[in-house]
Amino acid sequence: MDAVNVQQAELLLRVGLPLAILVGAYLIGSYVERRHFASIREREQAFKTYPVTTFESVPESWQIGRSELVAGNVVVSLDYFKRVIAGLRSIIGGRIKTYEPLLDRARREALLRMLESAKNKGYDAVINVRLETSRLANATGGGQGTAGVEMLAFGTGITLLRR
Repeated sequence: MDAVNVQQAELLLRVGLPLAILVGAYLIGSYVERRHFASIREREQAFKTYPVTTFESVPESWQIGRSELVAGNVVVSLDYFKRVIAGLRSIIGGRIKTYEPLLDRARREALLRMLESAKNKGYDAVINVRLETSRLANATGGGQGTAGVEMLAFGTGITLLRR
């Protein structure tokens, strides 16, 4: 192999491989995200009529049988491509759009898990629903980026007495 071909091969490895990894991460991450959103939409349909409120107390007409804390949590992470884009955006400031679907997925998934838990325990409704979020440890250890976000949804599952 001559020197020109060796230089071209080295350039391809140095530039092409990282670029291929970024494109692959983007495509796979987008696919996984689309599938997750489709699953969320499908599962949300099952809870369309399930009573969920942020009220701390129930209406006076409701007769409560039993109650218990119900919760659902999830940890979601960005794919590598979106993490790179978010890092670039944080340099110039402004809205980091790549994090918005991450938080939306996490919030909706945590709420669904809480509702599924309440329904599995036989509760008729969930009141006093709250959300908590926390950033997980840095992905690189250098203080940039995040490994993901944890979202916790919790509330009080209640059974209603039937008359």
